[in-house]
Amino acid sequence: MQEFDPRRPTFRLTPRLAIGLAGVAALAIGWKLNTDQTAVPAKAPLDPVAITALQHAAFTQSEAQPGFTRPESVPLKVRPGETLESAVQRAGVPRDEAKMAVETLAEAMDTVHIKAGMAFDAAVAKPRGERGPARLIGLSLRTGPANSITLSRTFDGAMRLREMEEKIRDEQMVARGEISGSLYESASRMGANPGLVSSMVKLFSHKVDFDRDLKAGDEFTMVFDRKVTESGRTIETGALEYAAIKGVQFYRFERANGDVQYFDENGKNIKGFLLRTPVDNARMTSRFGMRRHPILGYNRMHQGIDFGAGSGTPVFAAGDGVVVEARRWGGYGNWVRIRHSGGFDTGYAHLSRFAKGLRAGQRVNQGQVIAYVGSTGASTGPHLHYEIWQRGKRVNPIGAKVPQGTVLAGSELAAFRAQKARIDALVRAQGGETAQLAAAETASVRR
Repeated sequence: MQEFDPRRPTFRLTPRLAIGLAGVAALAIGWKLNTDQTAVPAKAPLDPVAITALQHAAFTQSEAQPGFTRPESVPLKVRPGETLESAVQRAGVPRDEAKMAVETLAEAMDTVHIKAGMAFDAAVAKPRGERGPARLIGLSLRTGPANSITLSRTFDGAMRLREMEEKIRDEQMVARGEISGSLYESASRMGANPGLVSSMVKLFSHKVDFDRDLKAGDEFTMVFDRKVTESGRTIETGALEYAAIKGVQFYRFERANGDVQYFDENGKNIKGFLLRTPVDNARMTSRFGMRRHPILGYNRMHQGIDFGAGSGTPVFAAGDGVVVEARRWGGYGNWVRIRHSGGFDTGYAHLSRFAKGLRAGQRVNQGQVIAYVGSTGASTGPHLHYEIWQRGKRVNPIGAKVPQGTVLAGSELAAFRAQKARIDALVRAQGGETAQLAAAETASVRR
């Protein structure tokens, strides 16, 4: 709705014409009150440029005040124990102006019970010559995932409040990038949240050794559902539909029985029998075989592999099975052993603690958190010692021959191929452009 602005020139009307127009207006108001709201024409959706302009109206619409410079945007966050008024004052404006702004904001939001860390932008004009306090020209802040409020100072010094709510739509997002640092860091920069990255890591744990196989510059692609505002801001992410690293591809597919699983490009279930890496974001620090023991000081067979990770990092069950041991075991410290089908066991040592409720006899699923990385027993620092046993004998986890997954067939394979074709077309058509958008949005959200 257009707002009244006393700076605009008014038309001079004769008294008689004014009375006539007033009568017409009264009839119009009466008609509006007695008609259904659906008769009101729908507003055209705003494009991202228009949304951004509205969000920052306090900055773009404010004119230079006499004796002051053009407004500058000052990003602020509410500190622990701080009031909103005090936070506004930190922009360099007088207390009375901060108080007036907060009182105006109180018409649209709770300005008392605010949380530390709440971010907002203040538009501030500094006095020419840098003498005296700055002047508050406006404020802009988000009050919800798709809601924002702006304050802007009018020519007469009053504060004008504007509330805006964006529409939200569902879409599938394509993010493509290169590894720089860890996979977690790289995927997060492309718009994926920690949950999505964790899902991706678990998927590739079957096929990729993150310590040996990945290097800086390797490309990865993700397709996932998201809820996005009209301005392109991601407010919620959903399921991971597709992921690819170093030529290895996985597609999400719901089977006829309702189970959701991931398959490679040929329709083969990627859920291998055992995970290659039962801990996220870890590096291999010691391999299977003879080595000089770091504590005992002499050569000794190392009957597993070690993954360096921070204390408290979650440890996952490498496969479906039953816990046969969850106890303290000599130099292994806190120890878990899981029995799988086909004569395979897996072992996890030096744990800081077990997952809540974990006990012998409990059935666990692949990828379920069973414990946390620690340094108990004969250990020089936090790490996970991981073993695979085959028919009672320890074997090298790297290259161990374990059973593979199942393959789709018949109508399920046909449905999978149709879904795969749709995802492949989406990646080809939108990958590069959408990835750049994701990176820009993520930087904006995290500011």
